[in-house]
Amino acid sequence: MEKKVGFIGLGQMGKWMALNLLKAGFDLSVFDIRSEAMDVLACQGAKLFRSPAALTQNVDWAILSLPDATVVEQVVYGEEGILQGLKGQLILVDCGTTDYLRTLHLSESLRKHGIRFVDAPVTGMDIRAREGTLTIMCGGEEEDVKEIWPLLEHFGNQILYMGNAGKGQLAKLINQLLYNANLATLAEVLPMAVKLGLDPEQIAQVINTGSGKSFASEFFIPGILENQFTRGYSLKNAYKDMISAVSLSGQCRIPLPMVHAATTTYQMALSLGLGDEDKGAMIKVFERLLNVMFRKKPDKEIH
Repeated sequence: MEKKVGFIGLGQMGKWMALNLLKAGFDLSVFDIRSEAMDVLACQGAKLFRSPAALTQNVDWAILSLPDATVVEQVVYGEEGILQGLKGQLILVDCGTTDYLRTLHLSESLRKHGIRFVDAPVTGMDIRAREGTLTIMCGGEEEDVKEIWPLLEHFGNQILYMGNAGKGQLAKLINQLLYNANLATLAEVLPMAVKLGLDPEQIAQVINTGSGKSFASEFFIPGILENQFTRGYSLKNAYKDMISAVSLSGQCRIPLPMVHAATTTYQMALSLGLGDEDKGAMIKVFERLLNVMFRKKPDKEIH
């Protein structure tokens, strides 16, 4: 019998993931706190529900694409949450980037309610979500991951089973820490280049064609040069990854000096009120300290 699928969270990533399921012919039900987000999916044939509880009563698999662990817990445990509408067997799949330790607790709690849980965070940004070419890192019981594998194949082309519950979130955290620390380093070093007399556009070419190149430099430097800071995930939302790492570092006694340094840069940026801008805005911290700007020079008029 064909499985009925629910999707909760139709934001920057979730919208495209849900649309890909509709294109693949899945019987899809959706919920989002924003009615306009649901309307987009309804136009493509999705069924709309007024709450996670109502949706859960009508599906076999439920996918979450939510911003953080607190929202996930509200959707699961809150008034009109998933547990309020639970009927029969359910596999709950968390595709958001949340928190490793809280995922462990969530998985254990859900098991007591008879809910099978898979953490399957994704990476690749919205363009790859639209194309269905995300990388997906799965944690949970292997048989549960195998069961939902045909669904995941419509989200990504690189699907990895990382181990038991929480390992998907842990793998995503490792990826994010490397990405975020790299970006914090760019924010610190690029203003130094300008302060010492280098041209921003020229040093950008050096970096992105040389050994200093990274995904962070390729994605963010062009936007910084154009003074655009709305191209990626907001600083205030990305900060949760740093908090997760610092918490793990403390609880597990794992020294992470570079991660702690990058966390300080995030905190400085948030203190300056840059939380709604993308992560590239961290450069403004050091631009203000050095009284420089890493921007493209205005085009000269030709007479």
